[in-house]
Amino acid sequence: MATSTETALSLPLDALHRSLGARMVPFAGYAMPIQFEGIIAEHLWTRSHAGLFDVSHMGQLLVPLAQDSALEALLPGDITGLAAGALRYSLLLNDAGGILDDLMVTRRGDDLYLVVNGAVKAADIAHLRHHRITCEYRDDWALLALQGPDAVAVMERLVPGVSELRFMRSAGFTWNDTALWISRSGYTGEDGVEISVPASAVEALAQALLAEAEVKPIGLGARDSLRLEAGLPLYGHDLDPATNPVEAGLSFAISKRRKLEGGFPGAAFIMDQLHNGAARKRVGLAVDGKLPAREGAPVFAGDRAVGSVSSGGFAPSLGAPIAMAYIASDCTANGTPLEIEVRGKRLMARVVPMPFKPKNYVRA
Repeated sequence: MATSTETALSLPLDALHRSLGARMVPFAGYAMPIQFEGIIAEHLWTRSHAGLFDVSHMGQLLVPLAQDSALEALLPGDITGLAAGALRYSLLLNDAGGILDDLMVTRRGDDLYLVVNGAVKAADIAHLRHHRITCEYRDDWALLALQGPDAVAVMERLVPGVSELRFMRSAGFTWNDTALWISRSGYTGEDGVEISVPASAVEALAQALLAEAEVKPIGLGARDSLRLEAGLPLYGHDLDPATNPVEAGLSFAISKRRKLEGGFPGAAFIMDQLHNGAARKRVGLAVDGKLPAREGAPVFAGDRAVGSVSSGGFAPSLGAPIAMAYIASDCTANGTPLEIEVRGKRLMARVVPMPFKPKNYVRA
């Protein structure tokens, strides 16, 4: 991980971000924009209009379709049964059932298209190749996310046909003689699209999108607060190799067939957790007052330490602080009163359902 923007790698839109007044910070080894206008303003704009995010730090990988069974052996999802153009959220697991990464898998014509987290993409590639999976890293592609209630209408103006996609579906399109791969997906809880585009054409596409009245550039800060309101975990914070899918609340990523057949890393342990329960669970917390609880803050039930915050911050859409935390299972019922220690003080909190704000996906 770079320690300054001077030593960080540059993304294809680096010059554009700087020209738009972005505050740049190191993230996942790259210099990336944390904000343009301001985190709260950008968050609320995305919720009401359309925000353009540069997520080109993510790893875009191609695996030959003939290796779908080999890839499935490393994930708990149904990969061999994935329909053409369909996306599936899945998890790369270690032998103990711990989460090495969370990722998206899409079946295309002759390949499986994977999008993995930027901070661990090198480790993911090494892991796949160690298990004899042919893996092509496409660092000549950039990745944009256009999110918000106006996102698909804007995209339809530039690329007709995109509006026919539904949530977790994707297809190939052409814009100005440039091939694009577009999925109706994202990590904000809003409707929107993610666009894989050749790096050589990404600035022209970004400029075309920003020319639309509904679109503004959005930084990492608002991306984080948006995903937190949506109750979506972030790898390296809410997920890591010491965390399994059941305690993380990601059992939906284990397909029905795989639950019956097993055959994925850590299957015996994970199935035991499914049937008998995990010792801790990821929950949402509503925090009283205005002071946010940050990652690592200890959580108490009376005098008993019962867990810690994995992600936390101010929720602009709600006007209040919220957090996600891993808590002892006997304290995870909705409404359970808890306390979070922040700067030597105890903040009152209670367990609440997630997402904190309803998601606005357009499903089939």
